[in-house]
Amino acid sequence: MYTINNEINDQTYNQLQVLKVQKTDRLEVLSISLEKDAVFPEHISPSDVQLIILTGNMVFHIKGETFQLKQGQHFSFAKDEKHWVKAIENSKFLIIR
Repeated sequence: MYTINNEINDQTYNQLQVLKVQKTDRLEVLSISLEKDAVFPEHISPSDVQLIILTGNMVFHIKGETFQLKQGQHFSFAKDEKHWVKAIENSKFLIIR
């Protein structure tokens, strides 16, 4: 069966919003929306992460380093590394882990 939906497109910007798009035994896809100046607080991921920025501009902090990420970019990092994110403007990104 094929499924098409607009969940990611319809996801609002209201501080931090987390939407579980897909979860299987081997894969999880989350859509994160961050309103301008909102922070995704420090945390760790239980598995390696592929992060794809869909819209916006954000600052990603990990292991004492800071990366500015913007629309269309891809960023990857290993599990168990503390990190946090702050939106410079309304932003959406996918987490694939």
